[in-house]
Amino acid sequence: MMSIRPERAGDEPGIRAVHIAAFPSALEAELVDRVRDAGRSAVSLVAEMERGIVGHVLFSPVTITGDGASGSGLGLAPLAVLPDLHGRGVGSALARRGIEACRDAGYAFAVVLGEPGYYARFGFTKASAYGLGNEYAADEAFMAMELAEHALKGARGVVRYSPEFDLFKT
Repeated sequence: MMSIRPERAGDEPGIRAVHIAAFPSALEAELVDRVRDAGRSAVSLVAEMERGIVGHVLFSPVTITGDGASGSGLGLAPLAVLPDLHGRGVGSALARRGIEACRDAGYAFAVVLGEPGYYARFGFTKASAYGLGNEYAADEAFMAMELAEHALKGARGVVRYSPEFDLFKT
């Protein structure tokens, strides 16, 4: 049986272990630690089973350099699940519950830089259709969704993640 809940004190080692197991380097684990330490974890959920934390999703604030967006937005990054549980719905459950939590918290939109085939199932669409670019020069893989009606209507500009994401700039 799996449960999904907000991150709480003491979860840090389990969350770190999930990201280290799920990704080829420790960058994502380091990112989560830095975002948390900077106080920018807007929504942070864990998937837990009897054996402990098996998945994690983080949403942190993003800004749009430009105009037109109404309300504040979040970036989904990273999402990780222990490799032996891939394909069992853990990541999907985390993403759905995370998006729900963002909406419930009053955020207007969310963005993600990831696999379009995966994230489209949650309602993300190509961000450039909203007039949004990103600082990583990604096109197809950069996606957005409105959490509030018309939040991105007339939006134009570049979405910027918090400084902790500079880890990924080359």
